[in-house]
Amino acid sequence: MQESSSYSFIIDEEHGGERADKVLSLLMEDCSRSFIQKIIEGGGLVVDGAPFMSKRKPLRAGQKVELTVPAASPCKAQPEDIPLDIVYEDDDLLVVNKPKGMVVHPAAGNLSGTLVNALLAHCSLSSINGVERPGIVHRIDKDTSGLLVVAKTDAAHRGLTEQFAAHSITRLYRGVCFGPLKEDEITIDAPIGRDPKNRLRNAVVSDGKRAVTHIRTLKRFEKFTEFEARLETGRTHQIRVHMAHIFRPLLGDELYGPARQPFKVKGQMLHAGTLGFIHPVQGVYMEFHKEPPEEYLTVLNKL
Repeated sequence: MQESSSYSFIIDEEHGGERADKVLSLLMEDCSRSFIQKIIEGGGLVVDGAPFMSKRKPLRAGQKVELTVPAASPCKAQPEDIPLDIVYEDDDLLVVNKPKGMVVHPAAGNLSGTLVNALLAHCSLSSINGVERPGIVHRIDKDTSGLLVVAKTDAAHRGLTEQFAAHSITRLYRGVCFGPLKEDEITIDAPIGRDPKNRLRNAVVSDGKRAVTHIRTLKRFEKFTEFEARLETGRTHQIRVHMAHIFRPLLGDELYGPARQPFKVKGQMLHAGTLGFIHPVQGVYMEFHKEPPEEYLTVLNKL
């Protein structure tokens, strides 16, 4: 039987003054805001050692927050009729363009409306990751848009997993960060692990796992820069953490950047636009490209 999970962290300056449910839903990216509200109402939030029952009351910088997330009941993902932007498909796999705001697979607080729910209504998927994450070989964050390869058969799943483990997959992202990037090209080689000050975020830490991101400047604006990022490794939030580490957080990223964002952008300006791999059955290299969504292009025009 699964057990509940406890998280403890300190509210930083950027998130001080924000409603409790908003701050916690930002930190717990796989949990919906409504799910966080239920946890608070159920007594699962303790602040500075005292129960904190108000979802609307703001949290202050420096407060110690302890959140208890109840164990999720095992759940078989259900098919849902949700439109998909399929870029490529054959008998073994498919490549899909995930929209911003969509979670990849069901998790506590997000049991429906995910990419997996949509895929199950479209086709059968590999069984390697069980009933909650069928077909899922890799993920991108909820508010990152772009390309994902999904396995329809177990053989394809194993072949793709081996390529991700060998870091041989081509993954290029486009993003917009605060401030200027002086160099045309830089490589950020800095280990990533849990942030010791906030266990719900990742950070560059000495005992973290090796993480390498190659950055190329695409266009410089007055106060922002559009860049291309090539992942050599694939750590959780890697690009977001690395860019924040060099003091160039992504526009729209309230978790690793400022809490108040210009242009009313909700979620980071980051798009997985290029994905390349060797077909695990056919043995040929395939590469796919997808332009960023309308919101991204609109912000670029404003810049």
